[in-house]
Amino acid sequence: MEKAVKENKMGYMPIGKLLFGMSLPMVISMLVQALYNVVDSVFVARLDNALTAVGLAYPIQFLMVAVAVGTAVGMNSLMSRRLGEKRIEDADSAASNGIFLEFVSAVVFLILGLTIVRPFFRIFTNDPEVTRLGVSYLSVCMIAGLGLFIHLGFDRILQSMGKTWLSMAAQLAGAVTNIVFDPLLIFGLWGFPKMGIAGAAVATVTGQWVSMVIAALIVIKGEHEITISFRHFRPNLRSIAEIYRVGAPSIVMQGIGSVMNTGMNFVLSRFLTDGLGVSIMNVYYKMQSIIFMPMFGITNASMSIMAFNFGAKDYKRLMSAWKRTLVVCVIIMTAGFLCFQIFPAQIVSVFDPKGVISEAGIKAFRTIPIHFPIAAVCITCGTLFQATGKGFYSMIVSLLRQLFALLPAAALLALLTHELQYVWWSFIIAEGVSLAVSLFFLSRLYEKELKPLKHLSERTEV
Repeated sequence: MEKAVKENKMGYMPIGKLLFGMSLPMVISMLVQALYNVVDSVFVARLDNALTAVGLAYPIQFLMVAVAVGTAVGMNSLMSRRLGEKRIEDADSAASNGIFLEFVSAVVFLILGLTIVRPFFRIFTNDPEVTRLGVSYLSVCMIAGLGLFIHLGFDRILQSMGKTWLSMAAQLAGAVTNIVFDPLLIFGLWGFPKMGIAGAAVATVTGQWVSMVIAALIVIKGEHEITISFRHFRPNLRSIAEIYRVGAPSIVMQGIGSVMNTGMNFVLSRFLTDGLGVSIMNVYYKMQSIIFMPMFGITNASMSIMAFNFGAKDYKRLMSAWKRTLVVCVIIMTAGFLCFQIFPAQIVSVFDPKGVISEAGIKAFRTIPIHFPIAAVCITCGTLFQATGKGFYSMIVSLLRQLFALLPAAALLALLTHELQYVWWSFIIAEGVSLAVSLFFLSRLYEKELKPLKHLSERTEV
Protein backbone atom coordinates (compact mmCIF):
# COMPACT_ATOMS: atom_id res chain seq x y z
CA MET A 1 0.00 0.00 0.00
CA GLU A 2 1.38 3.41 -0.99
CA LYS A 3 2.22 5.75 1.84
CA ALA A 4 0.54 9.14 1.92
CA VAL A 5 2.82 11.83 0.51
CA LYS A 6 3.28 14.92 2.65
CA GLU A 7 4.37 18.22 1.16
CA ASN A 8 8.06 18.73 1.93
CA LYS A 9 9.28 22.22 2.80
CA MET A 10 12.25 21.77 0.45
CA GLY A 11 9.80 22.04 -2.44
CA TYR A 12 8.02 25.29 -1.56
CA MET A 13 9.75 27.36 1.17
CA PRO A 14 11.76 30.42 -0.05
CA ILE A 15 15.30 29.21 -0.73
CA GLY A 16 17.07 31.81 1.41
CA LYS A 17 14.89 31.10 4.43
CA LEU A 18 15.06 27.35 3.82
CA LEU A 19 18.85 27.28 3.47
CA PHE A 20 19.31 29.39 6.58
CA GLY A 21 16.87 27.32 8.63
CA MET A 22 18.37 23.99 7.58
CA SER A 23 21.98 25.15 7.73
CA LEU A 24 21.97 26.87 11.12
CA PRO A 25 21.60 23.75 13.29
CA MET A 26 24.10 21.88 11.14
CA VAL A 27 26.62 24.71 11.33
CA ILE A 28 26.22 24.83 15.12
CA SER A 29 26.62 21.07 15.52
CA MET A 30 29.62 20.93 13.18
CA LEU A 31 31.26 23.82 14.97
CA VAL A 32 30.89 21.91 18.22
CA GLN A 33 32.33 18.81 16.53
CA ALA A 34 35.29 20.85 15.34
CA LEU A 35 35.64 22.27 18.84
CA TYR A 36 35.88 18.87 20.47
CA ASN A 37 38.50 17.81 17.91
CA VAL A 38 40.47 20.89 18.93
CA VAL A 39 39.89 20.16 22.62
CA ASP A 40 41.24 16.63 22.08
CA SER A 41 44.45 18.04 20.65
CA VAL A 42 44.79 20.74 23.31
CA PHE A 43 44.67 18.12 26.07
CA VAL A 44 46.76 15.58 24.16
CA ALA A 45 49.44 18.22 23.52
CA ARG A 46 50.13 18.20 27.28
CA LEU A 47 51.38 14.62 27.01
CA ASP A 48 54.90 13.94 25.69
CA ASN A 49 54.97 12.57 22.11
CA ALA A 50 51.18 12.25 22.08
CA LEU A 51 50.53 14.98 19.51
CA THR A 52 52.80 13.24 17.00
CA ALA A 53 51.13 9.88 17.72
CA VAL A 54 47.67 11.33 17.14
CA GLY A 55 48.91 13.02 13.97
CA LEU A 56 50.12 9.68 12.61
CA ALA A 57 46.79 8.07 13.57
CA TYR A 58 44.78 10.78 11.82
CA PRO A 59 44.82 9.24 8.29
CA ILE A 60 43.14 6.05 9.53
CA GLN A 61 40.54 8.04 11.47
CA PHE A 62 40.05 10.14 8.35
CA LEU A 63 39.50 6.95 6.34
CA MET A 64 36.85 5.76 8.80
CA VAL A 65 35.05 9.07 8.49
CA ALA A 66 35.41 8.89 4.69
CA VAL A 67 33.65 5.52 4.49
CA ALA A 68 30.95 6.54 6.99
CA VAL A 69 30.30 9.95 5.44
CA GLY A 70 30.56 8.69 1.85
CA THR A 71 27.94 6.02 2.46
CA ALA A 72 25.77 8.59 4.23
CA VAL A 73 26.16 11.03 1.31
CA GLY A 74 24.92 8.33 -1.07
CA MET A 75 21.95 7.71 1.25
CA ASN A 76 21.18 11.42 1.52
CA SER A 77 21.33 12.05 -2.20
CA LEU A 78 19.15 9.03 -3.03
CA MET A 79 16.58 9.66 -0.26
CA SER A 80 16.25 13.36 -1.10
CA ARG A 81 15.81 12.64 -4.83
CA ARG A 82 13.19 9.97 -4.11
CA LEU A 83 11.31 12.31 -1.78
CA GLY A 84 11.37 14.95 -4.52
CA GLU A 85 9.96 12.36 -6.95
CA LYS A 86 7.25 11.36 -4.37
CA ARG A 87 8.63 7.79 -4.28
CA ILE A 88 8.38 7.41 -0.52
CA GLU A 89 8.77 3.62 -0.28
CA ASP A 90 11.98 3.82 -2.32
CA ALA A 91 13.22 6.48 0.11
CA ASP A 92 12.48 4.05 2.97
CA SER A 93 14.45 1.33 1.19
CA ALA A 94 17.40 3.69 0.74
CA ALA A 95 17.39 4.49 4.46
CA SER A 96 17.27 0.86 5.65
CA ASN A 97 19.92 -0.32 3.21
CA GLY A 98 22.13 2.65 4.05
CA ILE A 99 22.10 1.80 7.75
CA PHE A 100 22.90 -1.82 6.88
CA LEU A 101 25.92 -0.68 4.83
CA GLU A 102 27.13 1.52 7.71
CA PHE A 103 26.98 -1.49 10.05
CA VAL A 104 28.99 -3.67 7.64
CA SER A 105 31.59 -0.89 7.34
CA ALA A 106 31.94 -0.68 11.13
CA VAL A 107 32.57 -4.43 11.34
CA VAL A 108 35.31 -4.18 8.69
CA PHE A 109 37.12 -1.46 10.66
CA LEU A 110 36.74 -3.43 13.89
CA ILE A 111 38.62 -6.33 12.25
CA LEU A 112 41.28 -3.94 10.92
CA GLY A 113 41.62 -2.40 14.37
CA LEU A 114 42.55 -5.81 15.75
CA THR A 115 45.15 -6.53 13.08
CA ILE A 116 46.85 -3.63 11.29
CA VAL A 117 47.36 -0.83 13.82
CA ARG A 118 50.87 -1.63 15.05
CA PRO A 119 52.31 -2.40 11.57
CA PHE A 120 50.79 0.87 10.34
CA PHE A 121 52.66 2.96 12.92
CA ARG A 122 55.96 1.18 12.24
CA ILE A 123 55.86 2.51 8.68
CA PHE A 124 56.24 6.08 9.93
CA THR A 125 58.29 5.97 13.10
CA ASN A 126 61.04 4.00 14.80
CA ASP A 127 60.22 5.60 18.16
CA PRO A 128 58.72 2.86 20.41
CA GLU A 129 56.99 5.42 22.65
CA VAL A 130 55.22 7.13 19.73
CA THR A 131 54.20 3.70 18.44
CA ARG A 132 52.88 2.63 21.87
CA LEU A 133 50.83 5.82 22.25
CA GLY A 134 49.51 5.63 18.71
CA VAL A 135 48.45 2.00 19.01
CA SER A 136 46.73 2.72 22.33
CA TYR A 137 44.76 5.59 20.79
CA LEU A 138 43.86 4.24 17.36
CA SER A 139 42.90 0.74 18.47
CA VAL A 140 40.11 2.10 20.65
CA CYS A 141 38.81 4.38 17.87
CA MET A 142 38.65 1.53 15.35
CA ILE A 143 37.40 -1.32 17.52
CA ALA A 144 34.60 0.76 19.07
CA GLY A 145 33.82 2.76 15.92
CA LEU A 146 30.24 1.49 15.46
CA GLY A 147 28.84 4.69 16.96
CA LEU A 148 30.49 6.82 14.27
CA PHE A 149 29.04 4.81 11.39
CA ILE A 150 25.49 4.26 12.61
CA HIS A 151 25.14 7.81 13.90
CA LEU A 152 26.09 9.28 10.52
CA GLY A 153 23.56 7.02 8.80
CA PHE A 154 20.65 8.14 10.99
CA ASP A 155 21.93 11.72 10.89
CA ARG A 156 21.64 11.82 7.08
CA ILE A 157 18.14 10.34 7.23
CA LEU A 158 17.10 13.35 9.30
CA GLN A 159 18.92 15.74 6.95
CA SER A 160 17.29 14.26 3.84
CA MET A 161 13.89 15.13 5.35
CA GLY A 162 15.05 18.67 6.20
CA LYS A 163 14.91 18.01 9.96
CA THR A 164 18.30 19.43 10.76
CA TRP A 165 17.39 20.66 14.24
CA LEU A 166 16.85 17.06 15.33
CA SER A 167 20.14 16.14 13.66
CA MET A 168 21.83 18.91 15.63
CA ALA A 169 20.42 17.66 18.94
CA ALA A 170 22.01 14.22 18.47
CA GLN A 171 25.36 15.65 17.36
CA LEU A 172 25.51 18.16 20.20
CA ALA A 173 24.83 15.48 22.79
CA GLY A 174 27.78 13.45 21.54
CA ALA A 175 30.07 16.46 21.27
CA VAL A 176 29.34 17.62 24.80
CA THR A 177 29.91 14.08 26.09
CA ASN A 178 33.32 14.02 24.38
CA ILE A 179 34.37 17.42 25.69
CA VAL A 180 33.36 16.58 29.27
CA PHE A 181 35.03 13.18 29.37
CA ASP A 182 38.28 14.24 27.67
CA PRO A 183 40.01 15.78 30.72
CA LEU A 184 38.37 13.34 33.13
CA LEU A 185 39.77 10.26 31.37
CA ILE A 186 43.07 11.70 30.12
CA PHE A 187 44.20 13.11 33.47
CA GLY A 188 42.14 10.97 35.89
CA LEU A 189 40.09 13.78 37.45
CA TRP A 190 37.23 13.39 39.98
CA GLY A 191 37.89 9.71 40.60
CA PHE A 192 38.02 8.64 36.94
CA PRO A 193 40.93 6.40 35.86
CA LYS A 194 43.99 8.19 34.45
CA MET A 195 44.16 6.71 30.95
CA GLY A 196 46.38 9.20 29.13
CA ILE A 197 46.03 9.19 25.36
CA ALA A 198 43.70 6.18 25.48
CA GLY A 199 41.33 8.32 27.55
CA ALA A 200 41.00 10.75 24.62
CA ALA A 201 40.00 7.84 22.38
CA VAL A 202 37.48 6.49 24.92
CA ALA A 203 35.94 9.96 25.26
CA THR A 204 35.65 10.22 21.47
CA VAL A 205 33.90 6.88 20.94
CA THR A 206 31.64 7.46 23.96
CA GLY A 207 30.44 10.68 22.35
CA GLN A 208 29.86 8.87 19.06
CA TRP A 209 27.77 6.19 20.75
CA VAL A 210 25.67 8.79 22.56
CA SER A 211 24.94 10.52 19.24
CA MET A 212 24.12 7.18 17.64
CA VAL A 213 21.58 6.19 20.28
CA ILE A 214 19.81 9.56 20.25
CA ALA A 215 19.65 9.84 16.44
CA ALA A 216 18.41 6.24 16.11
CA LEU A 217 15.65 6.80 18.67
CA ILE A 218 14.54 10.01 16.95
CA VAL A 219 14.26 8.30 13.56
CA ILE A 220 12.78 4.97 14.68
CA LYS A 221 10.34 6.25 17.32
CA GLY A 222 9.23 9.46 15.62
CA GLU A 223 6.68 10.02 12.85
CA HIS A 224 8.53 11.16 9.72
CA GLU A 225 8.23 11.03 5.92
CA ILE A 226 10.79 8.21 6.01
CA THR A 227 10.21 5.18 8.19
CA ILE A 228 12.86 2.58 8.86
CA SER A 229 12.41 -0.98 10.03
CA PHE A 230 14.66 -4.05 10.06
CA ARG A 231 11.88 -6.57 10.62
CA HIS A 232 12.18 -9.11 7.76
CA PHE A 233 14.92 -6.91 6.29
CA ARG A 234 16.78 -8.11 3.21
CA PRO A 235 19.47 -6.10 1.42
CA ASN A 236 18.05 -4.48 -1.73
CA LEU A 237 20.70 -4.61 -4.43
CA ARG A 238 19.08 -1.82 -6.45
CA SER A 239 19.08 0.56 -3.49
CA ILE A 240 22.65 -0.41 -2.56
CA ALA A 241 23.82 0.18 -6.13
CA GLU A 242 22.13 3.60 -6.17
CA ILE A 243 23.63 4.53 -2.79
CA TYR A 244 27.12 3.64 -3.95
CA ARG A 245 26.67 5.34 -7.34
CA VAL A 246 27.03 8.60 -5.42
CA GLY A 247 28.47 7.21 -2.19
CA ALA A 248 31.39 5.23 -3.65
CA PRO A 249 32.90 8.24 -5.42
CA SER A 250 32.40 10.21 -2.21
CA ILE A 251 34.16 7.48 -0.21
CA VAL A 252 37.01 7.46 -2.70
CA MET A 253 37.03 11.26 -2.73
CA GLN A 254 37.30 11.51 1.05
CA GLY A 255 39.40 8.37 1.37
CA ILE A 256 41.90 10.08 -0.89
CA GLY A 257 42.23 12.55 1.96
CA SER A 258 43.45 9.69 4.15
CA VAL A 259 45.99 8.68 1.50
CA MET A 260 47.03 12.32 1.17
CA ASN A 261 47.51 12.64 4.94
CA THR A 262 49.50 9.42 5.02
CA GLY A 263 51.65 10.63 2.13
CA MET A 264 52.18 14.04 3.71
CA ASN A 265 53.17 12.39 6.98
CA PHE A 266 55.70 10.31 5.06
CA VAL A 267 57.10 13.37 3.25
CA LEU A 268 57.29 15.40 6.45
CA SER A 269 58.75 12.67 8.66
CA ARG A 270 61.16 11.04 6.18
CA PHE A 271 62.21 13.78 3.77
CA LEU A 272 62.49 16.67 6.24
CA THR A 273 62.05 16.40 9.99
CA ASP A 274 60.97 13.67 12.38
CA GLY A 275 57.90 14.89 14.25
CA LEU A 276 57.88 18.68 13.72
CA GLY A 277 56.09 18.73 10.35
CA VAL A 278 53.68 15.97 11.41
CA SER A 279 52.78 17.88 14.59
CA ILE A 280 52.17 21.09 12.63
CA MET A 281 49.98 19.24 10.12
CA ASN A 282 47.95 17.71 12.95
CA VAL A 283 47.39 21.09 14.60
CA TYR A 284 46.57 22.71 11.26
CA TYR A 285 43.91 20.13 10.39
CA LYS A 286 42.28 20.50 13.80
CA MET A 287 42.15 24.29 13.46
CA GLN A 288 41.10 24.37 9.81
CA SER A 289 38.09 22.25 10.77
CA ILE A 290 36.72 25.25 12.70
CA ILE A 291 36.56 27.06 9.35
CA PHE A 292 35.63 24.13 7.12
CA MET A 293 32.99 22.54 9.36
CA PRO A 294 30.52 25.46 9.14
CA MET A 295 30.94 25.39 5.37
CA PHE A 296 30.27 21.65 5.36
CA GLY A 297 27.17 22.26 7.48
CA ILE A 298 25.88 24.64 4.82
CA THR A 299 26.79 22.38 1.90
CA ASN A 300 25.21 19.34 3.59
CA ALA A 301 21.94 21.21 4.02
CA SER A 302 22.20 22.62 0.52
CA MET A 303 22.79 19.18 -0.99
CA SER A 304 19.48 17.93 0.41
CA ILE A 305 17.69 20.99 -1.01
CA MET A 306 19.39 20.70 -4.40
CA ALA A 307 18.86 16.93 -4.67
CA PHE A 308 15.18 17.29 -3.75
CA ASN A 309 14.57 20.00 -6.36
CA PHE A 310 16.62 18.14 -8.97
CA GLY A 311 14.34 15.16 -8.39
CA ALA A 312 11.33 17.49 -8.59
CA LYS A 313 12.76 18.98 -11.84
CA ASP A 314 12.67 22.52 -10.46
CA TYR A 315 15.62 24.26 -12.13
CA LYS A 316 15.14 27.69 -10.55
CA ARG A 317 15.11 26.41 -6.97
CA LEU A 318 18.04 24.08 -7.65
CA MET A 319 20.25 26.85 -9.03
CA SER A 320 19.12 29.40 -6.46
CA ALA A 321 20.23 27.03 -3.69
CA TRP A 322 23.58 26.45 -5.37
CA LYS A 323 24.32 30.15 -5.99
CA ARG A 324 23.41 31.18 -2.45
CA THR A 325 25.55 28.36 -1.07
CA LEU A 326 28.49 29.48 -3.20
CA VAL A 327 28.33 33.09 -1.97
CA VAL A 328 28.03 32.13 1.70
CA CYS A 329 30.88 29.59 1.50
CA VAL A 330 33.25 32.06 -0.18
CA ILE A 331 32.50 34.62 2.56
CA ILE A 332 33.15 32.06 5.32
CA MET A 333 36.41 30.87 3.82
CA THR A 334 37.66 34.39 3.17
CA ALA A 335 36.98 35.24 6.81
CA GLY A 336 38.87 32.11 7.83
CA PHE A 337 41.82 33.08 5.66
CA LEU A 338 41.96 36.51 7.34
CA CYS A 339 41.85 34.97 10.84
CA PHE A 340 44.81 32.73 10.07
CA GLN A 341 46.74 35.70 8.66
CA ILE A 342 46.10 37.96 11.66
CA PHE A 343 46.28 35.53 14.60
CA PRO A 344 48.69 32.68 13.68
CA ALA A 345 50.85 33.02 16.80
CA GLN A 346 47.85 32.97 19.13
CA ILE A 347 46.42 29.89 17.40
CA VAL A 348 49.65 27.89 17.48
CA SER A 349 50.38 28.76 21.12
CA VAL A 350 47.21 26.97 22.26
CA PHE A 351 48.70 23.65 21.12
CA ASP A 352 52.34 24.42 21.87
CA PRO A 353 52.89 24.99 25.61
CA LYS A 354 56.60 24.14 25.28
CA GLY A 355 57.27 26.33 22.22
CA VAL A 356 58.43 23.43 20.06
CA ILE A 357 56.49 24.16 16.87
CA SER A 358 55.69 27.88 17.23
CA GLU A 359 58.04 29.48 14.68
CA ALA A 360 57.51 26.91 11.94
CA GLY A 361 53.81 26.64 12.80
CA ILE A 362 53.24 30.37 12.32
CA LYS A 363 54.76 30.22 8.83
CA ALA A 364 52.55 27.26 7.95
CA PHE A 365 49.41 28.93 9.28
CA ARG A 366 50.06 32.01 7.14
CA THR A 367 50.76 30.05 3.95
CA ILE A 368 48.31 27.14 3.75
CA PRO A 369 45.05 29.15 4.19
CA ILE A 370 45.72 31.11 0.98
CA HIS A 371 43.77 28.33 -0.74
CA PHE A 372 40.64 28.72 1.45
CA PRO A 373 38.52 30.94 -0.90
CA ILE A 374 39.40 28.73 -3.89
CA ALA A 375 38.42 25.65 -1.88
CA ALA A 376 35.00 27.22 -1.22
CA VAL A 377 34.28 27.30 -4.96
CA CYS A 378 35.51 23.74 -5.52
CA ILE A 379 33.57 22.27 -2.59
CA THR A 380 30.35 24.04 -3.60
CA CYS A 381 30.73 22.67 -7.14
CA GLY A 382 31.29 19.20 -5.65
CA THR A 383 28.08 19.54 -3.65
CA LEU A 384 26.14 20.26 -6.84
CA PHE A 385 27.75 17.26 -8.54
CA GLN A 386 26.70 14.96 -5.68
CA ALA A 387 23.17 16.39 -5.48
CA THR A 388 22.60 15.68 -9.17
CA GLY A 389 23.99 12.15 -8.97
CA LYS A 390 27.35 13.04 -10.53
CA GLY A 391 29.54 11.97 -7.63
CA PHE A 392 32.07 10.66 -10.14
CA TYR A 393 32.97 14.26 -11.03
CA SER A 394 33.78 15.04 -7.41
CA MET A 395 35.90 11.91 -7.18
CA ILE A 396 37.98 12.89 -10.21
CA VAL A 397 38.54 16.39 -8.82
CA SER A 398 39.76 14.97 -5.51
CA LEU A 399 42.03 12.44 -7.21
CA LEU A 400 43.67 15.16 -9.28
CA ARG A 401 43.99 17.58 -6.36
CA GLN A 402 45.28 15.33 -3.61
CA LEU A 403 47.09 12.46 -5.30
CA PHE A 404 48.28 13.91 -8.59
CA ALA A 405 48.88 17.51 -7.49
CA LEU A 406 49.33 17.92 -3.72
CA LEU A 407 51.58 14.98 -2.90
CA PRO A 408 53.89 15.29 -5.92
CA ALA A 409 54.17 19.04 -5.34
CA ALA A 410 54.93 18.52 -1.63
CA ALA A 411 57.57 15.85 -2.32
CA LEU A 412 59.18 17.93 -5.07
CA LEU A 413 59.31 21.09 -2.94
CA ALA A 414 60.76 19.10 -0.02
CA LEU A 415 63.49 17.54 -2.18
CA LEU A 416 64.38 20.77 -3.99
CA THR A 417 64.35 23.18 -1.03
CA HIS A 418 64.86 20.96 2.05
CA GLU A 419 62.80 23.62 3.85
CA LEU A 420 59.55 22.82 5.65
CA GLN A 421 58.01 26.25 4.98
CA TYR A 422 58.06 25.76 1.19
CA VAL A 423 56.22 22.44 1.35
CA TRP A 424 53.05 24.25 2.42
CA TRP A 425 52.78 25.92 -1.01
CA SER A 426 51.73 22.54 -2.38
CA PHE A 427 48.24 23.20 -0.96
CA ILE A 428 47.82 26.32 -3.12
CA ILE A 429 49.13 24.53 -6.23
CA ALA A 430 46.72 21.62 -5.69
CA GLU A 431 43.71 23.87 -5.15
CA GLY A 432 44.45 25.69 -8.40
CA VAL A 433 44.30 22.35 -10.23
CA SER A 434 41.06 21.52 -8.41
CA LEU A 435 39.45 24.81 -9.47
CA ALA A 436 40.27 24.35 -13.15
CA VAL A 437 38.88 20.80 -13.25
CA SER A 438 35.78 21.73 -11.18
CA LEU A 439 34.86 24.51 -13.61
CA PHE A 440 35.33 22.14 -16.55
CA PHE A 441 32.97 19.57 -15.00
CA LEU A 442 30.51 22.32 -14.06
CA SER A 443 30.26 23.32 -17.73
CA ARG A 444 29.66 19.66 -18.71
CA LEU A 445 26.98 19.27 -16.06
CA TYR A 446 25.23 22.40 -17.29
CA GLU A 447 25.20 21.29 -20.91
CA LYS A 448 24.12 17.69 -20.25
CA GLU A 449 21.77 17.99 -17.25
CA LEU A 450 21.00 21.52 -16.14
CA LYS A 451 20.34 23.19 -19.51
CA PRO A 452 17.74 20.56 -20.54
CA LEU A 453 16.19 20.86 -17.06
CA LYS A 454 16.05 24.63 -17.50
CA HIS A 455 14.20 24.28 -20.81
CA LEU A 456 11.82 21.74 -19.29
CA SER A 457 11.05 24.11 -16.40
CA GLU A 458 10.41 26.99 -18.82
CA ARG A 459 8.00 24.89 -20.88
CA THR A 460 6.20 23.76 -17.72
CA GLU A 461 5.75 27.36 -16.57
CA VAL A 462 4.30 28.33 -19.94
